[in-house]
Amino acid sequence: MRMTNKIMRNNSLYNINQNKILEDKLTNQMTNQSKITRPSDDPVVAIRALRLRTNVTTISQYYDKNAKDADQWLTLTADALTTIDEVLRNMREETSSAANKDLTADDLEIYLTQMKSLTKEFYSSGNVDYAGRYIFSGFRTDTAITFSAEDVAQMKKHPVSYEIKENFKYSDIDTINYTDYSVLSGTIGGAGDGGVDSTTNTSYEQGITNNTLYRFRLSYDEVDGDGSLLFTNNNNVDTSKLPVRRVQTYQLVVDADGKPILDANGNKQYKADMTLVDKDGRPLTDKDGNPLNTDAAGNPALVYNNDPATPITDAAGNLIDEYGNQVLDKAGNPIQYASLFDGSNTVYMNYTQYDDPEEAYKAIANGTEKGIAFIPSTGEVVFGKDYYEANFKEGDTFGISYDKSSWIEGDINPVHYFECYETKDMGNGETKKTAYNTTTKNQDIYYDVGFNQKIQVNTVATEVFHHDARRDMDDFQHCLTQLRDIETEISDIKKKRDEFAEDSDDYANWTKKLEGAEKAQTYIRESIHTKFENQITKYQNYMDDNNLAITSNATRGSRLDLVNVRLMNQKATFKDLQTDNEGIDVTQVAVELSSSELTYQAALMATGKIMQTNLMNYI
Repeated sequence: MRMTNKIMRNNSLYNINQNKILEDKLTNQMTNQSKITRPSDDPVVAIRALRLRTNVTTISQYYDKNAKDADQWLTLTADALTTIDEVLRNMREETSSAANKDLTADDLEIYLTQMKSLTKEFYSSGNVDYAGRYIFSGFRTDTAITFSAEDVAQMKKHPVSYEIKENFKYSDIDTINYTDYSVLSGTIGGAGDGGVDSTTNTSYEQGITNNTLYRFRLSYDEVDGDGSLLFTNNNNVDTSKLPVRRVQTYQLVVDADGKPILDANGNKQYKADMTLVDKDGRPLTDKDGNPLNTDAAGNPALVYNNDPATPITDAAGNLIDEYGNQVLDKAGNPIQYASLFDGSNTVYMNYTQYDDPEEAYKAIANGTEKGIAFIPSTGEVVFGKDYYEANFKEGDTFGISYDKSSWIEGDINPVHYFECYETKDMGNGETKKTAYNTTTKNQDIYYDVGFNQKIQVNTVATEVFHHDARRDMDDFQHCLTQLRDIETEISDIKKKRDEFAEDSDDYANWTKKLEGAEKAQTYIRESIHTKFENQITKYQNYMDDNNLAITSNATRGSRLDLVNVRLMNQKATFKDLQTDNEGIDVTQVAVELSSSELTYQAALMATGKIMQTNLMNYI
């Protein structure tokens, strides 16, 4: 082949350009510390780089963000639970000290004040938040565990009512002691009567009774009355019983100034109003739409046959009143006996509503009330021993639904605990009803902290914060009030007795009355002592629940620590793989770059010599 000068020049220029391309490539590698600047430089390296970068980005999200966020959440939870444990320990210590029988009502008042303060702190610990999210509120991280003063103020502007459904077990039935010393309010029969109440013909000491009452205690006090309670036994199905409830409300008789009107013996007076309602709490009405009452005013009443549980119906099975007229529901439709029973595994329990808890306790204690007493002010469903043994058995489950529209600061928000329905006044004449916990009650929050790996970060309120801790203070306050009242009664009796000569019959009679009062004081003081002793066990149970939550939280934290170590190692490994895949060996590139520069310079010199000669030199 004939080689011309032009061919030699072109080849030289091509080789020089190739040397410049290589030198540029090595310069870029040295500058950006990467083997490639574009996928076409090395497709295999490029594909592997994309995969490794994705892995590094994902692990960085897990390790630098998710895991750290989860760790902070768990740390805050641990701090809160530790505070709660300390609060509960102090509450138990206060209770242990208050169990001393020698303490007076004033002494116990000091302990109770401290216990109430600690209880408030107990629930306040549940409102700890992390970056604006309440850590014990489950999915509702924007809602605190308890209502704040701002919440209460807002609810006063736009009233909010909750229909709350609580489930109870047979084991949830607890007992309370009630000491009836109303005999002390009787009058002395006269000289030589031996300390006998002339109204009952019973000696004062004999008239003092201590009774055990049974109850379901709702999670709230000051609930709505007026027939809003639905009490069901879900296991005792008896279709022969009519699930129509007779709601009997006792109202205090007051004068024009709102002061109680007392009878001749100084007792408060009450008037009764009994209303029939169906299983949904709707008042039954007559054909004119008037409430179907059984009061002394002569309003129509259901007509019953010899079995008081079965009313008489017309030929069509409709309920009729004493005048033979159909009984109508709120919508004005006839009510059939069969339709009142909803066909489910449920029996609706009848009850009598009392506004005054003392009257309810007394009625059950003396046998006047043989059924269930519902006390809206204290949130109690109370009954006596005979009713308890006849209607409840081991394994029974119960449902109690009620309304609550009165709220104060510190009340626990029911949306975190119960199936409930919120009815809110929107301020424009409309109301909004919202259901909570009707489908699922699982409020666990999980963080993704690895490939197909999650960790629960939250502890829900139901694991730690029990309504009983707050409601127990109501019981203690009631016991303390009873003790203070009987101490005042004893002081008054002593003063009255001292007005008479020690050898007089009146002095002897007042002494008998004092003995009765001291017997009542002994009962009440023993009841308080027992309650404080039992409370020590309850606080220990609360502490056990809290310790279980602490352990669970710590276990999740330990697992997260292991995950963090693994993520750190994985991140380092993928970083090394990424460096090995994309990175350069600086020494090797530097040597190659120097060699390329020498080659480039040599090529220029060789090409320069070649370019100096041509065909004319040969001629």
